[in-house]
Amino acid sequence: MATADAKSLGSEAEEGLRSLRVVVADDDALLREGIASLLTAAGHTIVGRSPDAEDLLLKVRSYSPDIAIVDVRMPPGQADDGLLAAAEIRRTHPSVAVLVLSQHLEPTYMLELVGDNSSGVGYLLKDRVRDVAEFVDAVERVAAGGTAFDPEVVRSLVSGHRRSILDELNDRERTVLTLIAEGRSNRAIGKQLYLSSRAVERHVQAIFQKLDLRDTEDDNRRVLAVLALLGH
Repeated sequence: MATADAKSLGSEAEEGLRSLRVVVADDDALLREGIASLLTAAGHTIVGRSPDAEDLLLKVRSYSPDIAIVDVRMPPGQADDGLLAAAEIRRTHPSVAVLVLSQHLEPTYMLELVGDNSSGVGYLLKDRVRDVAEFVDAVERVAAGGTAFDPEVVRSLVSGHRRSILDELNDRERTVLTLIAEGRSNRAIGKQLYLSSRAVERHVQAIFQKLDLRDTEDDNRRVLAVLALLGH
């Protein structure tokens, strides 16, 4: 885990991002090749294309990509095979970031994927792929150690039974934390909420204080805040 908030989720470290090595896994050949084409056009390298979960794991072991983009439902079982493979990648290849794509809103899948570490992980609905710039930004952000959690999934968690964890936060702070969970930088949060950078930073610091997240050498407080939001 990063040792300073400067390397935190949604940081501005994407500037000067290197070309990424990517494995794309989806049993839909059109979507798989479409994603590959988008990322190639953005300057990244596709080192593997996988039609099923077993081939995905083989290619991750063989090529050590920077990030794997994985469909939740894949062969051989056509159930949650892709999700299980993604979770295994996070356990056995911690240097490989994982971005999972899902057709439907399934918050429990995201919680299972995140586990106790929300660095270098994303969960998006497939509809997000239609916005090319947003999708490429999410891939690059996750590969850099950040997050990209679908806004619909985050909203469902915030408004659900886990909300009690956030009772100490006011409405504005809860909104800021939700945007942090989506992977937004302070600058992006300020732009979306029409707030100055200083105002956003005040809200972020208030969130840390209310969630009792102290500034230590070993802990990334934005990661811990996201985990608090997700119910850990």
